[in-house]
Amino acid sequence: MKYITKDKDFYKTFARLTSVIALQNIIVYAVNLADNIMLGSYAESAMSGVALVNQIQFLLQMVIVGVGEGVVILGSRFWGRKTLEPIKDVVSIGLKCGFLIAAVTWAVIFFFPEQVFSLLSKDPAEVAAACSYAKIVCFTYFFFAVTTVLLASLRSVETVAIGFVDSCIALVVNVGLNYVLIFGKFGAPRLGEVGAAWATFTARAVELLVVIVYLIFFDKKIRITLKSLISFKTDLFKTYIKTSIPMVGSGFFWGAAMFIQAAILGHLQTAADGVSVIAANSVATTVFSIVSVFSYGAANATSVLIGKTIGEGKKHKLKEYAVTLQLLFLLIGIVAGAVLFFSRYAILSIYDITEKTRELADALICVLSVTIVGTSYQVACLTGIVRGAGDTKFVLVNDLIFMWLLVLPVSFAAAFWLNLSPVVVFICLKSDQILKCIVAAVKVNRFRWIDNVDKYVKLEAAEAAETE
Repeated sequence: MKYITKDKDFYKTFARLTSVIALQNIIVYAVNLADNIMLGSYAESAMSGVALVNQIQFLLQMVIVGVGEGVVILGSRFWGRKTLEPIKDVVSIGLKCGFLIAAVTWAVIFFFPEQVFSLLSKDPAEVAAACSYAKIVCFTYFFFAVTTVLLASLRSVETVAIGFVDSCIALVVNVGLNYVLIFGKFGAPRLGEVGAAWATFTARAVELLVVIVYLIFFDKKIRITLKSLISFKTDLFKTYIKTSIPMVGSGFFWGAAMFIQAAILGHLQTAADGVSVIAANSVATTVFSIVSVFSYGAANATSVLIGKTIGEGKKHKLKEYAVTLQLLFLLIGIVAGAVLFFSRYAILSIYDITEKTRELADALICVLSVTIVGTSYQVACLTGIVRGAGDTKFVLVNDLIFMWLLVLPVSFAAAFWLNLSPVVVFICLKSDQILKCIVAAVKVNRFRWIDNVDKYVKLEAAEAAETE
């Protein structure tokens, strides 16, 4: 217990950041849950089709989150030094990168929807539903990218409540319009997945508008201006790219791996005796996403805390913070796993899906209730502590090795060479969440990452001085 921190402010800040970020994520994932439930009541093929599109959304999300995390890491350190001006320039760079990535994703989905979604499913009805939904939703990628980066900039200065409020507003808009447009209520046409697409479009537009209004009229810390948005600081850009590229790359390869995982499960359709594997996976992963919000909230909170501690020049605090955080990560994971396992029957009862699909979804949730403990620990350790300290390359290399050299080849062999069941294949796909814990524990507890902090601090301090 030597290295367990007694700093009450640390616990208060961690709890506040984790809770608010988690609540925000609950609302975000609740939108997907509402889509799933409502579309499942409309048609199982519609729900499965939207689930295919969500794989693209997830890929984009992982990459844009990487862009945003670059803003958080650099911004939080400037915030720790009470040097606010460079944060505006970091945000400007993040927005430009995010918008470019959104544009590329939009172009692929808008012009080649059938080609993309045929990779994920062999069911023509599911592919058709996916194409109808994606033709509208792909325009929201621009809204999503800008909103994510702006909220990341606010998170870097410990302003997190607006993210929760924003997500609540988006949830109300999305669910309300879903009800009207999917089922054709109050005189509106019955549009199914197309109605869900327009509901998502409107919700994300409103979400962006709320953030912009907040930044213009209420923000007292960053004060983003038009001048800062169009400016371009070459030296700071280089620093941002060095920091962000590994995270963007990690997000891309992770998202691409999830895309391939969905493709593997989607092509098990005929081997599952009439069970919609895609629908079952969509239900399980959506429920998992909601329950795991505190795990990912802890990771995001940790990144801010570590970055701020470095910016404040309190390097001597990092070891005790790291030890304390690891115990908190494990506790959060165990509680989340228990909640997921014991609540699964109640959650599945609200879905209007076939009994066989429900049984498969139940089995997948049981698997996730175990792996979530590993997820909570290793994600928070690697993306929160290690990456928050500036070592962004390690996470990228680690993900590439585990996902692309181990999980995907083994899962592919299990699915198509050994013809194992969807549950066994799913276990193979999620096995890295446990295996990565070994690497995370060794990496964090050797504490060599602390020795590398100084070089990041000197580099960023120089960039701040040049900006001023």
